[in-house]
Amino acid sequence: MCKGAIFAGALAAFVFAIPCLCQEAKPADPSAAPVQTAVSPEQARLMKTTEAFVRQLFGWGPNIKVTLGAFTPSAAADFYTVPIEVTVGEQKETGEVYVSKDGKTLLRGEIYNMSDDPFAANRAKIHSDGNPSKGPGDAPVTIVEFADFECPHCRELWEALTAIETRYPQVRVVFKDFPLTQIHPWADTAALGGRCAFEQSPEAFWKVHDAIFESQDLISPENVWDKLVQFATSAGLNADTFKGCLASPDTQKAIDANHAEGVALGITSTPTVYINGRPLVGGDVTTLSQYIDFELASAKK
Repeated sequence: MCKGAIFAGALAAFVFAIPCLCQEAKPADPSAAPVQTAVSPEQARLMKTTEAFVRQLFGWGPNIKVTLGAFTPSAAADFYTVPIEVTVGEQKETGEVYVSKDGKTLLRGEIYNMSDDPFAANRAKIHSDGNPSKGPGDAPVTIVEFADFECPHCRELWEALTAIETRYPQVRVVFKDFPLTQIHPWADTAALGGRCAFEQSPEAFWKVHDAIFESQDLISPENVWDKLVQFATSAGLNADTFKGCLASPDTQKAIDANHAEGVALGITSTPTVYINGRPLVGGDVTTLSQYIDFELASAKK
């Protein structure tokens, strides 16, 4: 599924455009909705004026339900973080804005504490060990890719990464599975195949990885198992061991662990890559090169 923005129609103005990528249409998560708690009279007034302002700003009429969550401290001392849930018919999305405590200013976007490394939290959540990788272990720049073998945009990034890896031999690339099972019926099985190849031979993983993307248009839910065994055999792997691994619950646990890590990072689309913790949704090659150059220059300093 390709989307140019997170929200559509009446909700489109609330978010910034993002590249075309593979994205699941997930049902609303009740736990993610703004939670109304007891507020002071001052905050109650601020909620009322904030709702009125965002309705005017985005053109949300009475047919659109707007729910504000509790005002909480933000990285900027003079601003509250305000979660907003917007509902149009059956479509429900959440986001957040920042409102000054004096009620005079609303900010949309992100607020950062400039005394902190903005990507340190991402790096702390990413665990590269035990996953397929290539490039020097002490690389000054590490690219961590969360991908789905059935995603056509992941295949486009795979094709582009060949040139990136040639241009930047000093960069390490780590692959992590993030199958979008709601929209890609054989993606999880392909992820199992990649994991099983890695378990037998980390070098053979990349052969199977490349074969899956090369044959993406030829793979279906009906033939994916046979295709994976074919790829594994061509990569020099033991077919019986590979088949046993495909059926192992431990293999699925490894895939689920990578997926859970992606969820913890806030990933909803593939491909999503991290360059030394800096996120890049969609994997635009020009931007990817820019980030790599920046990180290499920073490492020299």
